[in-house]
Amino acid sequence: MHYGSCLCGNVQYRYSGTIDEVSRCHCTECQKSSGSAFVAVAPIESQYFEILKGEEFLKEFRATPQKVRVFCSACGSPLYSARDDAPETKRLRVGTLDAALKPSHQYQGFVSEKASWYELSDAWPQYERFPG
Repeated sequence: MHYGSCLCGNVQYRYSGTIDEVSRCHCTECQKSSGSAFVAVAPIESQYFEILKGEEFLKEFRATPQKVRVFCSACGSPLYSARDDAPETKRLRVGTLDAALKPSHQYQGFVSEKASWYELSDAWPQYERFPG
């Protein structure tokens, strides 16, 4: 069981599935949406994700037609993204989890778009897009 929340605590959630994969996305959209060099996300099954508190604080933004980014309207914390053509999956922002993860599979995507000021200096596998 995984629990998480936004920065202000108005939105709280539970994920009852497993999280074995974490990726860093370096695409320019993720840089803009996070205000940083990348976002760290985990693919999760939508059926096991539940908002426990604060659904009224959730807001959506679409930078591209088929992808929604969901965030807290009070503090701005990004919580997850989802694609219209894959409603069974969400990409959870792992920084919103309340406890640390030890995923077995980690990698980086869209490394060709990485911020020029950020150095890739770890051993995570690197991909031009996302694998699979």
